[in-house]
Amino acid sequence: MARWYIIHAYSGFESKVKEAIITEAERIGLSQLVEDVQVPSETVTEVKRGKKVQTERKTMPGYVLAKLTLNDDVYHLIKNTPKVTGFLGANNKPQAISEAEASRYFGAAEAAAAAPRKTVSIDYEIGDSVKVLDGPFASFNGIVEELDFEKSRVKVAVSIFGRATPVELEFEHVELSK
Repeated sequence: MARWYIIHAYSGFESKVKEAIITEAERIGLSQLVEDVQVPSETVTEVKRGKKVQTERKTMPGYVLAKLTLNDDVYHLIKNTPKVTGFLGANNKPQAISEAEASRYFGAAEAAAAAPRKTVSIDYEIGDSVKVLDGPFASFNGIVEELDFEKSRVKVAVSIFGRATPVELEFEHVELSK
C-alpha cells in the first residue's frame, strides 16, 4: 500500500530531485511503486518594478513529498538520488504521514491553482521615497505613509504646490525612487 513520505533534499534542488526520482523509477522499473512525487508550492503575486508578477513559491523549502509503496528497492532509489539527504523520520527510518496531513500540504497548492492567493510583496516600506508611475500624479515623488495589504494599496504623501497631500494608489502604480 502506498503512503506519503517526506524526503529531505538540498534547498533549491527540490524540482530536480522530483524529476530524478520519477526518471530513475521509470528506468529501473519501479514506477508502479512510486505513485506520485510533489514539491509543495503556492502561487504568489509580487510587485516588482511597478508590475504585478505571478511566481511559484515553495511552501516547504528543502522537502519533497512522495507517495510510495516502500520496499528495499524504493528506499535505495530515494536514498541514492543526487541531492537527497534522506527521509524524514526517527533513527534513519522513514516515517509515513497520514493522507490528511499530506492533503494539508497540497490544500494550499490546490487552492492556489483554483484561485491564486493574493499575497503581495513589494520592494518599498513606510518612510521610503517613491515615484508615482500611473494616474494623475504620474512622475510625482512622495513618501510612503501607509501600506494596506488587504486592498493592495499604498498611501503616499505627494508634494503638490509645496504642500504634502496624501494620495492613495495601488501597489503597482508606485516604485522605489532611485
